[in-house]
Amino acid sequence: MHKQSFAAIISEQPKILILGSLPGDLSLEVNQYYGHPRNRFWKMMFEIFVTEFSEDYEVRKQLILQNKLALWDVAHSAERKGSMDVDLKNVSPNQIDELLNEHPTIEKIIFNGKKAEQLFWKYFDKKTSIEYISLPSTSPANAQFSYERLIEIWKNAII
Repeated sequence: MHKQSFAAIISEQPKILILGSLPGDLSLEVNQYYGHPRNRFWKMMFEIFVTEFSEDYEVRKQLILQNKLALWDVAHSAERKGSMDVDLKNVSPNQIDELLNEHPTIEKIIFNGKKAEQLFWKYFDKKTSIEYISLPSTSPANAQFSYERLIEIWKNAII
């Protein structure tokens, strides 16, 4: 039940930090951000950046790095049975303030879903130099948003 997030993927001078809550069980099993095959994150990012989709995780990480992004989770670790965000307990946050201090080029934080946003505001204060945007989760559990609608919303926030 004790689960831990991955290290951040950070480009050299990131402009946008994308924050999830904590990787789900399948992502943890394959040791990849958004590793569940039905999670729409990677497919959507490749489409937003008009790049041929790849299932190769190294190519996926390069997409983040080449587009001045950073990818991390709000939770460093937590207790959770299964993969649902509603079941998160005893959360220890990642050192996001330190990451922001080390990368002053970050001007926007995008939350991948409401739980990431809620966790962030529980542990961190707003910085006036940063824009905060909460977007619909790319999780397969978020069926209320079609893939096309997700792309439209995310593209407007990223590009």
